[in-house]
Formats: sequence, C-alpha cells, structure tokens
Amino acid sequence: MGSSKPPSSPAAPSSPPAAAAEAGTHGEEAAPIIVDPEFETEVQGDGDSALGYAESSTASLSSSILQYREIHGRTYQNFKEAEYWAPNDDKQNDGLDLHHHMMYLIHNNSLFRSPVEDPDAVLDVGTGTGIWALDCADQFPAAEVIGTDLSPIQPTWTPPNCRFELDDASLDWTFSADKFDLVHLRFLIGSIEDWPKLYRQAYRCLKPGGWLEHTDFTIRIASDDGSIPIEDPKHPYAIWNRIFAEAGEKIGRTFLVSDKGKNAEWMKEAGFPGPFNVEHYKLPLGTWPKDKKWKEVGAFNKQSCLEGLEGYVLYLAVKILGWKFEEVQVLCSKMRSALANPNYHAYYGCSTVWTQKPLDEQAIGDAEA
Repeated sequence: MGSSKPPSSPAAPSSPPAAAAEAGTHGEEAAPIIVDPEFETEVQGDGDSALGYAESSTASLSSSILQYREIHGRTYQNFKEAEYWAPNDDKQNDGLDLHHHMMYLIHNNSLFRSPVEDPDAVLDVGTGTGIWALDCADQFPAAEVIGTDLSPIQPTWTPPNCRFELDDASLDWTFSADKFDLVHLRFLIGSIEDWPKLYRQAYRCLKPGGWLEHTDFTIRIASDDGSIPIEDPKHPYAIWNRIFAEAGEKIGRTFLVSDKGKNAEWMKEAGFPGPFNVEHYKLPLGTWPKDKKWKEVGAFNKQSCLEGLEGYVLYLAVKILGWKFEEVQVLCSKMRSALANPNYHAYYGCSTVWTQKPLDEQAIGDAEA
C-alpha cells in the first residue's frame, strides 16, 4: 500500500457511498440506501439541520493519569503504557455522544441487540463518556453496570447501580469468572493488539448463557452510486481511508476489525462456538437518504464527523505517519468541503456481532465435534 502522505495538490473532495438500509442478520450485507431526490436542492453547511431536523487491569485513580498528554492543543489519555489514538477532550467527547444516539436509532431504539432480559451484571468495555453505561443502568435499575475506560472522563454523579473503573482492556481482566450477563464493546477499532485475547477475557467473565456484543465501524468511506471519485488517490476521502489502514498496520492495532467478518472469526478462536449473529449497516454522512430514519442517522453521523475530524486523524497522521500539523489541517479542510458537498452520497460501514457463551462445557464440545 502506498504512503498516506498528503499529495502536493489534492483533488476536489468527493462523496462516500450511500448509506445502507436495514441490516440483515447472520452476515447479510446491508442494502443500499435510497437517495432523497430533493436532497441536492437543499442548502448544505458544516452542520446539518436534521439534527434538530434543520497491570492488573483495573487501577485506582492517580494524579498522573489526570496529567493528559497534549498534542497540538488536543489531550490524550495517560494510562500507563496504553496506546489509544483518539483525544479525550470535550471537543471529541461531544462526537462520541452523538454516535451513541446514532447507534440507538440504528438498533431500533435499543441499547443492544443481544436477547438479554433483566440482567444482574453488565460490563461496558471502552465506555468513553459513560453514556451507554448510564442509560443501561437507568433501564435496568436492579443490575450492576460497570463501565471501564483508559480515561476518567465519565460523570462523577452516577445512578447507584452504575460505576466506572479505570482499565486497560488489553491487559488481564480482574473481574471474577462467570460474573456478567452481557459484555458490551463498542468503537474499539485501532486500540486492541490481540482481539482473540480480549474476547477470551470476555468469555471467562461471562456467566454461562451470557452474551458478548461488539459494535464497530469499518472506517472506509464509500458510495454505492459512484457519486464520489474514491478511486482518485488524491481525493480527501481516499487519503482518509489510507491513513487508518496504514496507521493501524504500523502500530499493530488494526482498524479493519469488522471487515469481512474478522471479529466473528476471532470470537470463535476465543472459544465462543456460535452461532454469530451479525448485522451490517451503512452509515450515511449527511441527510441525503430518502428514508426518514437514515436521514436522521446521517444528520447525527455528519455532525459527529465534523466535530471529530481533527481528533480522528491528528495522532495517527502526525505521530505515526509523520505528517506535519499543517498538512492535517489542510486535509481536514478538504474533508469538511467534501462533507458539505450535496452531490456526494457518502457512507461508511458498521456492524454489530453478538454471540452467547454456552450454558455448559458439553455444548462447546458438541459445537467443535
């Protein structure tokens, strides 16, 4: 793969593929999203009016962890030797919360897809701002809900059944075996070196009959109708795609987690016998879809991307791929122009995979036979 260094004269922005409609289960590809024929007559801007429609693992908090690393004015976690590419400042966290609302819509106003009812204990790995864990604790007041993250950016006030712990999920977990009814993972691309190990930790900590669920992005921007010239290597979307692919390969933490069913394969390697339920989605960047649901998803997604552009790419481009800060700013400017282009029907992919730990070890033997 060629270098992701920015070309001397990048081409004008283009748009990614259209967003997909309702996702099928068991690995079925998401269908194309129909473009709203009136969309291109609407005035497009940076925002989207549709938003209003216009060592052990768990550690105690120490002062050093609050002394965040800073790169060009953006702050990053400082948890021991852990490596994570996204900032933890308010500017980036606002986008995370928008993604939470977006996924709630995509999952048909549900926090998860697993058939979990009245859980006793739930673990949210990589909880970020803690919004998913807080909503889960509100929905299930009798359940113990624990959210873990590298950064202590969660609210200090929580429901009595919810707590947050500082944790590097890539290390050995300190939770007891057979504890959780649901282990929930979301948006961990580019942060895990050994996915089978992570899933093995989840397997050990799940109760027999408990569920593992993982939702993540594919990162690659595309379009179904050819509205964006993604084959042009100088196009900002093409450059964007290369940055994540190359940086992930260089740091040994892939961004291609849900591509071609890799996460389901790793779950099987970790000991989950299946079946693996999979839903694929195409997430529109903007309000160009005709369908009301996907138009709203696109509004959240576009706004989240606009708020998070610099944060998504700064660490990877500057620290990993050797870009200059000014080059990052130029790319972000071109990305904003592309996102505002009404002729681009862009999207990127996302998938949710959920599977169950067997009720007994005999079930594992039967599945492997």
